[in-house]
Amino acid sequence: MLLELVFDLGPWNWMLLGLILLILEILVPGVFLLWIGIAAILTGGLSLQLWDLGFWTWQVQVLMFLLLSLVSVFAGKRLLARPASGETDQPFLNQRAEQLIGRTATLEEAIVEGYGRIRLGDTLWRISGPDLPAGARVRVTAARDGTLQVEPI
Repeated sequence: MLLELVFDLGPWNWMLLGLILLILEILVPGVFLLWIGIAAILTGGLSLQLWDLGFWTWQVQVLMFLLLSLVSVFAGKRLLARPASGETDQPFLNQRAEQLIGRTATLEEAIVEGYGRIRLGDTLWRISGPDLPAGARVRVTAARDGTLQVEPI
């Protein structure tokens, strides 16, 4: 009975498959089935145009579907990709240590053997820099792996 339905639908099989994939995309979020569903609908559109031609066999249809799937997935990836320029109005959002570059502070703990601590806001930060006594003023010059690099003022 199912096979009979498939043969009766003819080129509309691809449209039905595309619709099912788009519905699955809504139910199972992920944006991947969207592009395959679009490829199935495009294959269905081609099938409606080319159904009566002798070369449009099921093998050619499947190859066309696979090709359109690849093209639509790559096109979708480029369409949804983040801009490469990285320009934003808040370049250090969620990069707390990088936001501190340029700030000045007083040493809470002396820098001994290259490491000490400063307080910025409500956080005590680990710092690295030249050995300095507690109470010295420093400026943050860089942030690397959660440690702030400082220089004396």
